Amino acid sequence: MYHFFAYMARMKLIRRWSLMKSVTDENIAEHSAQVAQIAHALALIKNRKFGGNLNPDRVATMALYHETSEVLTGDLPTPIKYYNPEIRKAYKEIEGIANEKLLSMLPEELREDYRELMVEDPSSYEYILVKAADKISAYIKCVEELRSGNREFAKAEKSLREEIRKYEIYDEVRYFCEMFLATFRKTLDELE
Repeated sequence: MYHFFAYMARMKLIRRWSLMKSVTDENIAEHSAQVAQIAHALALIKNRKFGGNLNPDRVATMALYHETSEVLTGDLPTPIKYYNPEIRKAYKEIEGIANEKLLSMLPEELREDYRELMVEDPSSYEYILVKAADKISAYIKCVEELRSGNREFAKAEKSLREEIRKYEIYDEVRYFCEMFLATFRKTLDELE
């Protein structure tokens, strides 16, 4: 018997933004789904507009699994995770151990396939797009909270916008931001 998917089902129980008062709670399953949508779009944009040769389905699947370690570790708040390089390094090691534990919960013949999706490779262009999509998704959450009158997310929104600007050296990220981000500031009636 293998427990991998029973743990994946618990993604919906891991709350994000735990130190912040939210109008709408968000869990890592919801976040991962949005990151997958954005990452998929980034890969498509790269291919269609900027001469790329990426597999958008693979990028989207990587994004679906980008937070899997958190079913064992929980979501460590950003101010703690990035407090200093030692904490960041230690947390990365903990995430790696958690992912290996989760991989051990799969039949041997599936482990490498999932390892390719779950284990970060910072040199991979696909990984870079997932990280950009992750930042964009977090930024969107901040915009939605601010639109609902929750000033708790004002500083995070500014910080994440600066993080996204670092990814705008990639044409597809810049294009996505120019074409889609402003619409998240609109109400449903304004979208029509």
